[in-house]
Amino acid sequence: MKLKTKLIIAFLTVLLLPIFLGTTFIFLLGSYQISTIEKTYQISGTTVESLSNSMQTISTMTEESYHQLQDMARSTPGAMEDATALGEFNQMLKGKNAYLLVRKGYTMIYVGADMDSSDSVIRELPGYGGAETTSENGIYLGGDAQALVKQVDFRYPDGEEGSAFIVSDVREMIPELKELVVDIGVCIVFILILTACALTYWVYRSVMQPLQKMQLAAKNIKEGNLDFEIRPVADDEMGRLAQDLEEMRVRLRDNVEEKLRYDKESKELISNISHDLKTPVTAIKGYAEGIMDGVADTPEKMQKYVRTIYNKADEMNTLINELTFYSKIDTNRIPYNFNTLSVNDYFEDCAEDLSLELEAKNVEFDYFNYVEKDVKVIADAEQIKRVIHNIVNNSLKYMDKPRAKINLRVKDVGDFVQVELEDNGKGIAAKDLPNIFDRFYRSDASRNSSKGGSGIGLSIVKKIIEEHGGKIWATSREETGTTMYFVLRKYQEVPIYE
Repeated sequence: MKLKTKLIIAFLTVLLLPIFLGTTFIFLLGSYQISTIEKTYQISGTTVESLSNSMQTISTMTEESYHQLQDMARSTPGAMEDATALGEFNQMLKGKNAYLLVRKGYTMIYVGADMDSSDSVIRELPGYGGAETTSENGIYLGGDAQALVKQVDFRYPDGEEGSAFIVSDVREMIPELKELVVDIGVCIVFILILTACALTYWVYRSVMQPLQKMQLAAKNIKEGNLDFEIRPVADDEMGRLAQDLEEMRVRLRDNVEEKLRYDKESKELISNISHDLKTPVTAIKGYAEGIMDGVADTPEKMQKYVRTIYNKADEMNTLINELTFYSKIDTNRIPYNFNTLSVNDYFEDCAEDLSLELEAKNVEFDYFNYVEKDVKVIADAEQIKRVIHNIVNNSLKYMDKPRAKINLRVKDVGDFVQVELEDNGKGIAAKDLPNIFDRFYRSDASRNSSKGGSGIGLSIVKKIIEEHGGKIWATSREETGTTMYFVLRKYQEVPIYE
C-alpha cells in the first residue's frame, strides 16, 4: 500500500472513526439512560428529543402524580388538611425532584420544602382559579423561582377555597441526565484516546519500524558491517526504500569483496612477477659475469652464453607483453574489431599457421573440420588467434611426452561453433581444473621458472571468449592430456520483409 493511500486512510480514520464510535456509544448510553429514567420515574414514551427539552421531561415526570393529587382533592378534600397524608404524597414527589404546596384560602397550610427554596415560589403562585394547568402542562415561574408549577383547585369540606401545587425546580437537572452528560464526555475522551492510540500504533508499525530498521542498517553500513539483510515489511514507499537500501548494501558488499579480491590478486601478481623476473634476471646476470670474467673463453661457449642471455631476455619480454595486454583487456581498453568470418576459411588459415609453427618445434599437429562451408561467425580474427595461440602455448609449456601432439577440431553444435584443442600432455589434476581460468592461478605449486608465464594466459583467453558472447571450459585426465573447448555463436542473417 502506498504511503499516500495510508495518509488518506489515516485522515479518514481520524475523521470518521470518532464520529462512528461516538454516535454508537451515545445511542447505547442514551437508550440505557432513557430506560433507567422511565423505570425510575414511572414514565413512558421518553425520547432523546424529549430528554433534550428539560421542561417537557420534568412535566412528564409529574403527570401521574398530578392525576393522583387531583383524585385525592376531589374524592377526599378533607385529606388535604391531613399532614400525614400530605407528607406521604410529598415524599413520593421528592423521588421525582418535586415537592408539594397546599394553600387554604390565603394561608399556606403545607410546604413540602424548606422555606429558603420555596419562599420565592410561594410569592409567585397564582390565586384560586388563576391558572389553567393540566397533567401535561404547567406554568413556568421565572425570576428567582425558576420552577414549573401544576395547580389543582378544590374546596375544603367547610366550603373554603383550596389549591394544591406540584412544584418542580427546573434548575435541578435529572440525576440520570447529569450522569448521561458525564458518560458522554468520558466516552468522547475515551474514543479520542483510542483513536490516537490506534493511529500511533499504525504509524509506528508502518513508518517508524521500517525507519528504525533502515537507521540500524545505515549505522551498520557506516561501521563497515555489510553481512546482514534488510527485509522490506511492506510493498510501499518505505518497502521500496528498504529494498533500494538492501540493493545498495549488496552492491557495497560486492564492491568491498571485489576490492579485497583485487588487492589479493595484485599482491599475488607482484609476487608472481617478482619470482618470474628474478630467475631470468639472475641467469642473465650470471652469464654476463661469466663473459666479463673470461669464463666463455671459446667461440662456442661465448655463443652459448649470448644465446642464453637472449632467451632469458625474450622470456622477460614475453612476460611483460602478456602482463601489459592483460592490464588493457582487464580495463576494457582493447578495441575489438568484429567482422563476419567464414568458419572454414578462418580456421584453415589458423591450422596452417599452427602446423608450420608446431612442426618447427617437432610437435605433431592434426586439424579436423566438421562444419559446412557457409557457416559464419562474428568475431575479432586477431583476438581469436590470440586465444588459440595462448591455449597451444599453455599445452606446450606443460608437455611431458617425448612426442608432443596437438589436435584442432571445429564442430557445428546447433547455434554455436565449437572449437576443441586437445593435447597429450601430463593433464590437470581434478582439484585444479575448476581454477585454471582464474587470474594468476598456476597449478604448478613449485613455480618452476622453466615453465614460464605469469599464470594469466588462460584468464586472458576466458575474457576474450566471454566478450565474444561465448563460453570456455576444459576436460582433462592426468598423464593422458587436456582438451580445451570454446564456443562462438553462429552468424544468422535475419530476412527483412517489406
